[in-house]
Amino acid sequence: MEKELKQNPSSCVKIVLFGPESSGKTTLAAQLATHYGSEWVPEYMRSYLELKWENSKTPIEKKDLLPIAKGHIKAENRLTPLTNQLLFLDTNVLQIKIYCEYYYNGWCPSQLIKASQQHQYNYYFLTNIDVPWQNDNLRDRPNDRDKMFRIFEQQLIKNKAPYTILEGSKQERLTHAIAVIDTLIKQKQ
Repeated sequence: MEKELKQNPSSCVKIVLFGPESSGKTTLAAQLATHYGSEWVPEYMRSYLELKWENSKTPIEKKDLLPIAKGHIKAENRLTPLTNQLLFLDTNVLQIKIYCEYYYNGWCPSQLIKASQQHQYNYYFLTNIDVPWQNDNLRDRPNDRDKMFRIFEQQLIKNKAPYTILEGSKQERLTHAIAVIDTLIKQKQ
């Protein structure tokens, strides 16, 4: 695998906020990091595509996918050593792979597929779509959220990844996530 897509090893618990667009991942990642006094990795795809949109008003293209994945891994690898207990990730390369295959009729760069299979995460929180859609320049498929939710869940099941579905208000989601994380921490000790 390319060096730029290699995930550095770590001893911290890595928790991924995973799910369709506009389902509360970023909000929850920031809340959890604050609650635990830890670090969180923002969604690199968003910052990359916002800059691209500002500069050229062009949407995502196939050629953007590997740079997005590399940027996300670089951010994860940079923040991992800054925490010794928990690292929260607002998406990961598996999510990028899923979007790639969805938007490009099953096509995805082989390097991205390989990285998504090799990277290790301790737990996933799958965010449900029971929160209002928030429109912006990048979000483009409000009517696909239910379908995407099912695709994300099927991928977690296929990969035998441990996960919990989070739904309800921001506070309900946060409370549920904290209870799960506290259990994970106790199990690791």
